[in-house]
Amino acid sequence: MQPSRAAPKEAARPIYLDNAATTCTDGRVASLIHEMLCEEYGNPSSLHNMGLRAERRVAAARRQVASLAGCREEEVYFTSGATEANNLALIGAARAKARRGRRIVTSQIEHASVLSALDSLAADGFDIVKIPPRSDGTVDPEAFAEAVDEGTVLASCMLVNNETGALCDVADIAGRCKAKNPQLLFHCDGVQALGKVPFSFKKLPVDLMSFSGHKLFAPKGIGALVVKKGARLLPLLYGGKQQGGLRPGTENTAYIAGMGLACELARQEFSARLAQMERLHDHLLKKIAETPQLCSNSPLKCAPNIVNLSVPGIRSETMLHFLEGRGIYVSSASACTKGAKSHVLAAMGLPDRLVDSALRLSFSPDITEEDLDLTIAALCEGASSLARA
Repeated sequence: MQPSRAAPKEAARPIYLDNAATTCTDGRVASLIHEMLCEEYGNPSSLHNMGLRAERRVAAARRQVASLAGCREEEVYFTSGATEANNLALIGAARAKARRGRRIVTSQIEHASVLSALDSLAADGFDIVKIPPRSDGTVDPEAFAEAVDEGTVLASCMLVNNETGALCDVADIAGRCKAKNPQLLFHCDGVQALGKVPFSFKKLPVDLMSFSGHKLFAPKGIGALVVKKGARLLPLLYGGKQQGGLRPGTENTAYIAGMGLACELARQEFSARLAQMERLHDHLLKKIAETPQLCSNSPLKCAPNIVNLSVPGIRSETMLHFLEGRGIYVSSASACTKGAKSHVLAAMGLPDRLVDSALRLSFSPDITEEDLDLTIAALCEGASSLARA
């Protein structure tokens, strides 16, 4: 007679380790959004008092985003999210610069919304050069700048990789590119960096930077693009004169206010959040090093909120669902890939056995070392029981 299998033991509370995919909306942000939807619901373009109040809320949010990102408030343009911000930056800049040249340089580890936008430009006749990463997932500034020539009109490199947490030296990369060709525009995907690592837009030699609200405890459906004064883009949408005509359409006032507050809270709580995530990051890497069934795919120098690991021999999706049965939530790659094999890990040259078994764990400040210990124990249990199965 076969022994009955014990039911999966769930954690006392859900352990959510997929914050790089999306975060829970902060209660303070949700309350403000509710107020905006139900009380301060005027159109910011209306000339009456309710419209003026809504316009002031948008202006306040623009200041809050600018304060966290280290840019001027007039450089902030609100979008529906980072995908739109990336598309507006890349396609808008390329079309505006098309008469000067057709070459664009990027890396192979960029987010799908960057790579897909550039693929669409390739179909329009642009020459897209994609630089492979080093084996640790970072981008070599010299190799990146080497691809820039006098016909290069645009370059793009992310600050923090969304799958491995690898930190790219954008200051060095962009500085080298600008030295070779001062006329090019440089775009940086800052989605996983905002509120997570220290940086200042005005101190970086970049022209465009994209952000997302729902990675920072604001809701999905709101983002921002920072455009340095003097950088010319062609709009993707056409309509009214909102946001200088670069991003027309009635502003999503409630979500804009919510993203503004989320940025203000991140600025106020930055030191405490960073310290907590650094503790979690160090604790997890130590546990991985002590666990033979696991190996880390993230570089030593990376953002404190993301760790990529593999459980060789167990496919990512299989382990993901095993952990889910224990109330632990992780991802196998970027959420936008819908479970497809990681192009980032493949570009790093990792063997298939590591790519096929990779998991991404990403923290929020309310995660504890105990949560990570429970996760490591569940990973070990899964490695043992799934291998036998």
